[in-house]
Amino acid sequence: MQLKIDRINLVLREQISGVRVIRAFVRTPYEELKFSQASGELMDTTLKVTRTFAIMFPSLMLILNLSSVAVIWFGGKLVDTGQMPIGNLTAFLAYIMQILSSVMMAVMMSLMIPRAAASADRIKEVLMIQTSVVESLTPSAPAERNGRVEFVGVGFRYPGAEQSVLSNISFVAEPGKITAFVGSTGSGKSTLLNLIPRFIDVTSGSVLLDGLDVREQALEDLWQQIGWVPQRAFLFGGTVAENLRFGALDATEDALWEALDVAQAKDFVMELPEKLNSPVSQGGANFSGGQKQRLSIARAIVRNPHIYLLDDSFSALDFATDVKLRSALFHRSKSATVFVVAQRVSTVLQADQIIVLEQGEVVGSGTHHELMANCKTYKEIVLSQLSPEEAA
Repeated sequence: MQLKIDRINLVLREQISGVRVIRAFVRTPYEELKFSQASGELMDTTLKVTRTFAIMFPSLMLILNLSSVAVIWFGGKLVDTGQMPIGNLTAFLAYIMQILSSVMMAVMMSLMIPRAAASADRIKEVLMIQTSVVESLTPSAPAERNGRVEFVGVGFRYPGAEQSVLSNISFVAEPGKITAFVGSTGSGKSTLLNLIPRFIDVTSGSVLLDGLDVREQALEDLWQQIGWVPQRAFLFGGTVAENLRFGALDATEDALWEALDVAQAKDFVMELPEKLNSPVSQGGANFSGGQKQRLSIARAIVRNPHIYLLDDSFSALDFATDVKLRSALFHRSKSATVFVVAQRVSTVLQADQIIVLEQGEVVGSGTHHELMANCKTYKEIVLSQLSPEEAA
């Protein structure tokens, strides 16, 4: 029965998450049928269990009461004839009741154990997973923190994959410089970015932060240096202020407004009824995609990190807001190391270093003008989005 409940929960969660896709593709009848089948299986199993116990419990109670009657009937005759003291009869009756009560408890356990076992198997799947990112037992710290990042012959392959996602990636990102990554979908841009905070570990080569391999540093110390804006902006339930203070609990209200101003989010937050104390629903569902992205960027700015990781963080913004935000952000972070992953070429034109990825390999590196002259892949990407005059 527990397995059937797990199945119906899985189907329901999938349908709630994908309700818009289901409606758009007119698959409501199919999904209703799938839920009906899962619900029907649960009903059938539950009825079988209920019928079994509908017979079992009355039977046990009948045995319990008939046993008590039989003991008193035959014991009463023995007491009446003087063959047995009344204390022995009372003790025997108590023993019979204890034994039959234990049998009833065993029946109850037979109901609970299979359900617990099914739940335990699911929990065990999570608990027994071996993490690929293991913190060093003797972590070290760099002599100085400035945000310099160096990739040395980095390669990465997902477990069980036939081909590497990244191969022989080498470059240096200096503090105060903007390093941008461009390339087609699936070229490894986001994977490369995830190697810096050790969300995943390299399978070959090394990633150095301030001259020290990130695998030799304490994870919390490493994460303290990073302001991360994910590809899919995510906000937590609470208030705007609580979300902005997620990485800096002691941030002042002035610091929050400054970060919102840089992220071009100050105007719409000012219009909210309670401003910084306005509620944020789970996942930020009460904000648009562009608003969520700007609040996510503001959250990273409040932290004032040495390294900014911006994973396609401008995709939901209009061009005018994109330009203003990038200008303000890059001015604010002029002493930090900034990494930008972008699909829009206009976002990375002014970067100090643009790295072009194709099938997990670096096929070009340099400024926009250098790559337009020397990198065919980059030129094709630029001209697919901009006119020759704009590209120049």
